[in-house]
Amino acid sequence: MALVDRVKNILLTPKTEWPTIAAETATTQSIFVGYVLILAAIGPVAMALTGGSFGITAGVFSYVVSLVVTFALTWIVDALAPTFGGEKNFVQSLKLVAYSYTAAWIAAIFNLLGTVGGLIGLLAVIYSFYTFYLGVPVLKKCPLEKAVGYTIVVVLCGIVLGVVLGGVLMSTILGGGMMAGTGLMR
Repeated sequence: MALVDRVKNILLTPKTEWPTIAAETATTQSIFVGYVLILAAIGPVAMALTGGSFGITAGVFSYVVSLVVTFALTWIVDALAPTFGGEKNFVQSLKLVAYSYTAAWIAAIFNLLGTVGGLIGLLAVIYSFYTFYLGVPVLKKCPLEKAVGYTIVVVLCGIVLGVVLGGVLMSTILGGGMMAGTGLMR
């Protein structure tokens, strides 16, 4: 399916799009190259356009964090599946994570608007959680009554991953300069 059609369908009709996604033959590479690498770049490009030289650096690292979190969260989703009565299948887990992130990745263009863009982004992230919830029973074969718990655990894992990886990467970039005056870098 074409990228634009997939984005439109997962945003506007996720309930009917998930069965289509579940039935598609895909590979980790096809999902990452044909979808994740493209959509995950939207926010970092917006950062680079609005943030000067720091924006470029922050954008690059934001992109790396987004890709790593997507992959790591896929492993977590797959590992947790049996706990919630679902099936382990890495490609289906990647489909669930990647396509659920669509709203957040698309809304990242609104970073160009500053604070208003941040609010739009927050709403998109919440919609991404909802999209994930809708996809769990279809892609992971998780019983509907366990989908809320599965979603909550995955969301919490995603937040922790994002904070930890973002912190590690930003401290790598800025840590030496920020800590040099404190005497901690001697």
